[in-house]
Amino acid sequence: MESVRSVALGCLVGAGSALEPAGQAGISHLLEHMLFRGTERHRSEEIDQIFDAMGSELDAETDRESTSLATRVLDRHLPAALDVVGEMLWRPAMESLDAEKEVVLEEIAAYEDDPQALIFDVLGETIFGSHPLGRPVIGSAKTVSAIDERDLRAYHAERYVPGNVVIAAAGSVDHDELVQMVQALAPSPAPDAAARPQMSKPARGEREVRFVAKPTEQYHLCLGGPGIARSDERRYALRVLDGILGGGPSSRLFQQVRERRGLAYSVFSFSSLSATAGEIGVYVGTRPENLAETVQTIADELARTLEDPADQGELDRARENVKGRMVLALESTGARMARLAACELYGLPLLSIDETIERVDAIDVEQLRELAVELLDPTKLSVAAIGPDEAIFERALAPLQAVAA
Repeated sequence: MESVRSVALGCLVGAGSALEPAGQAGISHLLEHMLFRGTERHRSEEIDQIFDAMGSELDAETDRESTSLATRVLDRHLPAALDVVGEMLWRPAMESLDAEKEVVLEEIAAYEDDPQALIFDVLGETIFGSHPLGRPVIGSAKTVSAIDERDLRAYHAERYVPGNVVIAAAGSVDHDELVQMVQALAPSPAPDAAARPQMSKPARGEREVRFVAKPTEQYHLCLGGPGIARSDERRYALRVLDGILGGGPSSRLFQQVRERRGLAYSVFSFSSLSATAGEIGVYVGTRPENLAETVQTIADELARTLEDPADQGELDRARENVKGRMVLALESTGARMARLAACELYGLPLLSIDETIERVDAIDVEQLRELAVELLDPTKLSVAAIGPDEAIFERALAPLQAVAA
């Protein structure tokens, strides 16, 4: 990218919660933390000092299928940044495990105290049951407490190998020079290296309802179900449909639930994609006295979407929104880098902006209707909620029960 003086650098590892052994839930996330505890050449404090001196930050994240390390530095600092990141990736010291486990346990406790975050894990468990896609990325206090240094080293040796890692960069960078730097840092692939871990496809179960009692001021409620796989060409139509239903201020749910009735501060629809399946859903947070009317309004909008997913104005606006967000995001070096890394790790075609725009422009109302019937039928959506009184929640579900009947 000729106009910038910085480089966004990222490492994406095929190690996430949906690819973990059942008894080691949370090990990917714990290992992500341990990468920052120092390497064979750099203590933890030194890593912080190196990136501070560059005027940069080093971020990390674990999701269902990957762990990422990412930073953005001035182009002249790229060799030094890559040297440290490579050390963290390939040669972590695995020191102070007990202290870092306590940090993660505090993170789990904080997460469980936040119902607006926790509800999405409750929904995942409700939809996917015992399938790995239903596990919290962060793991549980029980599984994290049981992980020891031997477990971490074995998992690192299995997953943090060249064939399961993508290194990507965007900005003021030369590809051939980057390749040479990476080759100098990375270990040679083992001749008998294991294949990249694969995720099984979850079976579509029956509609489930789950309630978690907590002394909250609001009911945090999600309706959702399985979505489509990452490679499904309908992913562009799903983004458009999501935008119309609840993806922004002009969406149907936002207008009906918040703007016209004042029933909630936060209401939106969402979708996520994975290798074998996805997840779609609707979230709302509302007070007890508004819960029944809120559920009725959402049920009405879902039913309407099956019959009438979009008028021409909504379709045009949603398509332009998707295209605009995509193009504006790709003016960022970080977004470009992340897109490169994800396409490579997940085996997706790296389409040009024009090719993607063509796919979005080709979406019509009938495609949206077919997708809505498959994914958003209220009779098939599971329900998860966190709140103070299960009886109030159960009474509020009557509109959905009526739809299902």
